[in-house]
Amino acid sequence: MQEEKTTKSTKDTKEILNIMEFDKLSNKVIGLAIEVHRELGPGLLENAYKQCLAYELRQAKINFQTEVELPVRYKNVLISSGYRIDLLIENTLILELKSVSNLLPLHEAQLLTYMRLADIKIGLLINFNEKFLRNGIKRFVF
Repeated sequence: MQEEKTTKSTKDTKEILNIMEFDKLSNKVIGLAIEVHRELGPGLLENAYKQCLAYELRQAKINFQTEVELPVRYKNVLISSGYRIDLLIENTLILELKSVSNLLPLHEAQLLTYMRLADIKIGLLINFNEKFLRNGIKRFVF
């Protein structure tokens, strides 16, 4: 009984540490996105923000990939479907960037689908077309 309790406690501690690491990483990435928005303001195309955020991530020495292809698994077959993750940060955080008038439920569904397909538990949906970027950031955790 004591061994089972210790194992559960160790698992809980690891989960708490993972959440803390996520918060540190996501807060750092959000800070970099705010820096990009502060420099550029709203109104540009999504790709401009993506390239500038990539620059900031490189400067901060944060590992990332852009335009990561995301195949769909159908009956144990991987099908190239044209889905691409905007930014995959440290293989643990998906960023879906937008520059739209309003975020729609469709944008949230897109990020959640990417998270499910990539088996990534954490995602940020960032809309750069806001006067204040903090109003355009949504966090998602599975």
